[in-house]
Amino acid sequence: MAFPRRVKMSDVARTAGVSVATVSKVVNGRYGVAQATVERVQQVIHQLGYEASLGAQSLRSHRTNVLGILVAEFEPFSTELLKGASREVVGTGYQLLAYSGGDGAGTAIGWERRSLARLSGTLIDGAVIVTPTVVETNQGFHVVAVDPHTGPSGLPTVDSDNFAGAVLATNYLLSLGHRRIGHISGRSDLESARLREAGFRKAMADAGVPVDERLVRVGGFRTASAAGPAAELLALADRPTAVFAGNDLSAISTLDVARHLGLRVPDDLSVIGFDNVPESALVNPPLTTIMQPLQRMGAEALRLLIDLVGGIERDTHIRLPTELVIRASCRPYAPPRQAGPALSANVAPAGS
Repeated sequence: MAFPRRVKMSDVARTAGVSVATVSKVVNGRYGVAQATVERVQQVIHQLGYEASLGAQSLRSHRTNVLGILVAEFEPFSTELLKGASREVVGTGYQLLAYSGGDGAGTAIGWERRSLARLSGTLIDGAVIVTPTVVETNQGFHVVAVDPHTGPSGLPTVDSDNFAGAVLATNYLLSLGHRRIGHISGRSDLESARLREAGFRKAMADAGVPVDERLVRVGGFRTASAAGPAAELLALADRPTAVFAGNDLSAISTLDVARHLGLRVPDDLSVIGFDNVPESALVNPPLTTIMQPLQRMGAEALRLLIDLVGGIERDTHIRLPTELVIRASCRPYAPPRQAGPALSANVAPAGS
């Protein structure tokens, strides 16, 4: 397959019938070119698809007008953030570069340092980093963190109220009459996972319901890693009647495990998740969950970054509220039906 060669400034000059110096003035917005010539050059630029090299542009102006949004991997959580950021960038004069710098498994430590070192200086003017493992980046330009592993620190941060959301999820299950409630948490090194477990425990304590520690398992926030813990919970002789999963992927994994074990959701088991990624509405049954405003988080992070790059002083920690989204995966607790005493073959039931 033959790939088209990169259009050069000299190609634009030749097609427009002007000098390379004139094209350079038009591209860089400098004075000294007649308006009719500017319009002709811009028309040729559009026609040929010419784009100035970001590296060359950075060397000339020390700016690229490109902002990065860096993720460890493109999974449902980060994809929703990207949607919000891409809408927010429209009309700002900036372009958005999405970059994945993790190991594909979401476990690499320090991926953001390597990614920022690779992109900074010549490709981007600042960056939003999603769920960073390390927040001390020391890159010399503005960086905004979304839901950092260790929680807010000195770096400008956007997150949601994980603790309050977990309280909301657990209280909803309690309001349905459930008392044997299991929790499948995220990784222990994630502040969001710790806050969600803490919210679960606070709601249970406030309701006077002891937490059975056998019903608390680490699921790791991933579909594959949550399957084993979910199976362990649901195989217990006194299994939970409801499960609060630390995120939607873990909840979806729990639905799959329950189906495999012959349990009906929500008749035999209620399940609630956290995040409200699009997949949560598409599973069977549609998942009740706690909504993080993911797209708004992406938009807020990008707006905060643009303001910081522009020298605008503002609050550098934005915490957004969470909401309960009720669908079909939870129902009121119903005690298991007890089999009645066997009737003798020659004794008629009462009332017959």
